[in-house]
Amino acid sequence: MDIDFFWLALGLAALGYFIGDGLKNFKNPSSNNPIESLDEFDKHELLKENEVHWFMGVSKEDAKKLLEEHPDIPHITLNGRVYYPKAKLREWLLNLGD
Repeated sequence: MDIDFFWLALGLAALGYFIGDGLKNFKNPSSNNPIESLDEFDKHELLKENEVHWFMGVSKEDAKKLLEEHPDIPHITLNGRVYYPKAKLREWLLNLGD
């Protein structure tokens, strides 16, 4: 019985949050939703060289070979470490086959 009240309270809290968030942007329909805000964060995120394989969805060896074969991949070098801007890397991968 107590667990039922917990789920009811949790559902009402979530409902209140979403209604309040919707009313906050009621007169500003062009505002970003929370999902679009996450995409904005990705534009400035940097990937370390050892994280690129995870982002591409390939093995470490394949990513290393791709990085060696294509020195034109957008990257930044800071203090001897190579970083890849996530948004630029995504664009580069999409245009790779062109």
